[in-house]
Amino acid sequence: MVRALQGQGDVAIGYDLVDGCDVLDGEALVRAAKSTDAIVHLAAVDEAAPGQELPDAFLPRSVGTPETIAAVTVVGTANALEAASAAGHTRIVVMSSVDALGIFLGQRPPDYLPIDDAHPTYPSSPFAIAKRTAERLCEPFSARTGIASLCLRPPGVWTEETFALVRARFAEDPLNDRRPFWEYGAFIALSDLSAAVCAALRCPLGGHMIVHVAADDAALARQTSREAARSIHPAVPFRGGANFETEPFRSLLDNTRAKALLGWTPKVRFRP
Repeated sequence: MVRALQGQGDVAIGYDLVDGCDVLDGEALVRAAKSTDAIVHLAAVDEAAPGQELPDAFLPRSVGTPETIAAVTVVGTANALEAASAAGHTRIVVMSSVDALGIFLGQRPPDYLPIDDAHPTYPSSPFAIAKRTAERLCEPFSARTGIASLCLRPPGVWTEETFALVRARFAEDPLNDRRPFWEYGAFIALSDLSAAVCAALRCPLGGHMIVHVAADDAALARQTSREAARSIHPAVPFRGGANFETEPFRSLLDNTRAKALLGWTPKVRFRP
């Protein structure tokens, strides 16, 4: 993310726990934000997913207790919002997660597919509840201060090593995408997520918005997106139109709104 920001001419000032900077220290965060023009709020603590072991090819995560997850995600977001207000910013970008929907990590089936930005949320795990609560802090904050807030909801964020690992797993077992649970084939390359954040700092923006940021296609081994949806969730209504005939591996996590808002198009696909 820092490299992407520097690449478009921004000066990125880090604020990270590994450097002794804690988002739970609201006063310190306010002081750090005073010399800046915007905040990109990424700090979070994740939870271990039941039955899922993430190899090194997946981005490293800080895993914590429910209490730590809630503190860092909710209080940390509140502190970041207040720091943006104290610094006189016009916008803040908050990294949320598709987990806020409560339909990833095998928590429950979706109400319908594809999953758009209007899909209801059913968070039930500590991380999902914390992320959804952090999102809910942003709307009244924007209404009160006039500072625009944009929450980005990415699925799994992949590096080149992740792509290689997933392709190798699919070659060994085409059904690997649904063990221990199906994530709809949703993913986003780290480079595309970084580009989305860069776009979010410059696009026309007002009020509060939440958008899904994902790759244009799904990481599925053999079945098309429509076939996978019907076989795994036969009772879930499929609302995809003719575009799933012309683009059979089209993402089941709809990124249409993000692309229009940000003027952004993800470049990395699972398939050429």
